Amino acid sequence: MSFNPEDYDIPESYRHWEGDAAEDYIGPFFFYMDGEHPRTAFRVQARHCNAHQTVHGGVLMSFADYTLCLGANGGSESESVVTVSCNNEFIAPASEGALITGEAETIRRGRNMVFMRCLLRAGDQIVLTSSAVIKRLGKK
Repeated sequence: MSFNPEDYDIPESYRHWEGDAAEDYIGPFFFYMDGEHPRTAFRVQARHCNAHQTVHGGVLMSFADYTLCLGANGGSESESVVTVSCNNEFIAPASEGALITGEAETIRRGRNMVFMRCLLRAGDQIVLTSSAVIKRLGKK
């Protein structure tokens, strides 16, 4: 299934990563590559929120994982990766309607493992920081 970023008030420079039903169910999430660095986005809807009317931490962690994995595979649809470990720190809440953006950077890229970190923001406010070890599985 393909999603149009403009339907979620996300700039048209972003695109949908096809092929991950879980991410589509949780999100949908969108990205573009800024050189080697992924830039990601999703719009918080009521269904993403917890009992406090803020985005659920599990949704933020899933979005961070999406961002980190895009960094690990360089946005390449031909390379498979899986998360080995992921650490998250919740910094601030975000509410329905917020545009959550993510950016990741590679700390170290090995032959089999990639060490990544990312920030998620709602506007200028950091809402979550994350770091992960991602295993490279090779070409699909």
